[in-house]
Amino acid sequence: MIFGIPTGMYTMVHVVLSLVGIGSGFVVLCGLLAGRRLGGWTALFLITTAATSLTGFGFPFHKLAPAHVIGVISLAVLMAAILARYSFNLAGAWRPTYVIAVSVALYLNVFVAIVQAFEKIPALKALAPTRSDPPFLVAQLVVLAVFIVVGVLATQRFREPATAKTA
Repeated sequence: MIFGIPTGMYTMVHVVLSLVGIGSGFVVLCGLLAGRRLGGWTALFLITTAATSLTGFGFPFHKLAPAHVIGVISLAVLMAAILARYSFNLAGAWRPTYVIAVSVALYLNVFVAIVQAFEKIPALKALAPTRSDPPFLVAQLVVLAVFIVVGVLATQRFREPATAKTA
């Protein structure tokens, strides 16, 4: 039991939050590539991704693990995205800060999903029994490279809206 919730149910909620965060994050990132804000999708992404990190801390642990460090980093990045979007309204340098923060937060969620896939899916576990085997490292490097490219493109394409000039 975790917080009075059966462990299996708690794990399922955590996984569903993560998957919704990843799915909505891809929608938000596609929106940024198209120069669009997508307010509802953004709120869903930010809430579920933060909830994923927060619920991750609810699992029993005896020492600080890499997953906890990623959770703390993710929450800090999400805070930057939330501030940029909702407090500073994407003004000036907050616009690229927002795009980069969204990209990094989504990447971290996908990074953890890949780790979990290699730990839980028998075929992937057989390919890379440890997190230092080439198939795991190649998968993570390819995903990182894709996120860097997409993040740069999104930062370039998500510009300030054109203002009407008065004559």
